[in-house]
Formats: sequence, C-alpha cells, structure tokens
Amino acid sequence: MTTTWEDFMQAGQPSLTARGAAALRAAHQELDGGVVFADPFAVAILGDYADDPLCAVAFEPGREPLRVSVAARSRCAEDALADAVRERAVRQVVVLGAGLDTFGYRNPHAASGVRVFEVDHPATHEWKRRQLLEAGIAVPDALTFAPIDFEESNLAEGLTAAGFDAGRPAFFMCLGVVPYLTAEAVAATFGFIASLPTGTEVVFDYGEPASALSPEQRALHERRAEWAAQQGEPFHSSFVPAELADRLRSWGFAETADASFSELARRYAPDSAAAEALRETGGHVMRAWV
Repeated sequence: MTTTWEDFMQAGQPSLTARGAAALRAAHQELDGGVVFADPFAVAILGDYADDPLCAVAFEPGREPLRVSVAARSRCAEDALADAVRERAVRQVVVLGAGLDTFGYRNPHAASGVRVFEVDHPATHEWKRRQLLEAGIAVPDALTFAPIDFEESNLAEGLTAAGFDAGRPAFFMCLGVVPYLTAEAVAATFGFIASLPTGTEVVFDYGEPASALSPEQRALHERRAEWAAQQGEPFHSSFVPAELADRLRSWGFAETADASFSELARRYAPDSAAAEALRETGGHVMRAWV
C-alpha cells in the first residue's frame, strides 16, 4: 500500500494528525499563554473537536514539550515567511495539507499584497468552510482555497487552476505532512517547488529514521507509528539530515538550513524544559531555497 496526497487529505474532515496538531496549538494558547506562537483562532477552529478524546490529550500538563514543538515549527515557518516577504518581495504563500491551519485568516502581510493558497482535498475544504462559518471566522479576500483531488490533477495543475502564478517566486509551508508521504510523493512535491523561480522557499518538518534514535525514543516512535497505522495514517518517510540536504539539492534547491525541535525550543522557549525533553526525538524543521 502506498500513500500519496489524496490519501493524506481525507475526504470530509481533517485527518487525525491535523486535528491533533490543531489541538496542540490551541492548548499552547490556553496553557502556555501562546509564548512561542500566538494563534487567536486556534481554539475556535477546533469547534466540537475540542471535546474529542484525541484533542483532550493535548491539554494534559505533561504534553508541554509536544505543544512547544508544534508551536515552534509554526513560529519558524511564519518567521521565515516574514523574511521572504520583506527581503525577497514574495507575494504568494501555499499551505500544503492545510487542514485546520489558520495562517490565512490572520495573515499579517495581506496589506502588502500577500495571497494565500490553501491546498487540501475538495471535501476537506467544504468541511473547513462550515467550521469557519460556525466559528465566526471570516475568509479574507487574500485567501484562495485550492481544492485538489490528486486522482484527477497534480499539484501544479491544481494551483494554476486556483490562480497561482508559477512564473513568480512563492513560499510553501508544509507542516505535519512529510512523514505521511511516500518517497515518490515527496520527490514529486519538492521537485515541483524547486522548479519555481529563484526566491521560492519551502519550510517543512520531518523525522529521523527510527534506527537513529536512542532505544527509549525508538520504542516511543514505534508505538506512535503503530497507532498511526491503525488509524489509517501510517508513517512512510524519514530522513537523515545530511542526506536530506543532499537530496534537496539534487531536486534543484540551492540552499538549506536545518534545525532540530530541541534547537527551536531553546530559541523560542528558553525558560521551558521542552528543549531537553525534545533533544533525542529526531524531529527537525528544514528550510530550503531555490
């Protein structure tokens, strides 16, 4: 069995992992005061899912390292986007596997002409529109839903149909997605991004192979992987950092920068114990520029 974009974007509702990430962002606001990453819509966008047992786990006191890791990857991506807007005049943002992401609804760069494209399965977009309506969150003029059914079209075709200009640089956010994609889907996605004009950037997170983890962390990883597979969202892709950087260059990226979740926790939450707790988890955020 292989997993591609159409499998990851479940029809009719966000994936379990998307709901879990949204709950962690919401819990970070309520329990940690949003010190790493402020998201005023994080709680509202969950709607009735806030009472789901999966989401309730995010609010447990011992989950602070996980909350910080999810908040930090969003903070890293949006800080990088701010640099791209300011320094390279990037005006197109693509959120891949958008799920319950809220960037497009609090876009601080809209006045500068920054347009946001949310890529997801058509049925998921319909569900999200209902959630937004119930939560009272307006859809800005600067946001475009890019409903892509990969059984009928690919990423390039779907974005073009939504008004994306492949002749201009863009910024891509791809958070909580890559571990669930096959090697073929990863290569196709990043190959397309690397084909775009100079100034294009992508920020994504990934995990190291289980073999690179300590015995304790490997056991935790294997339990998470087993649970994810049982939910129909198995892990498929993991990378050794140096090898991933080489692979990105082979796809056409000119430069990369990698940070572990632990490093990001030290950067954004220096007073938290999260950095030490995340030290051997194998989680990373990668930035890659064309």
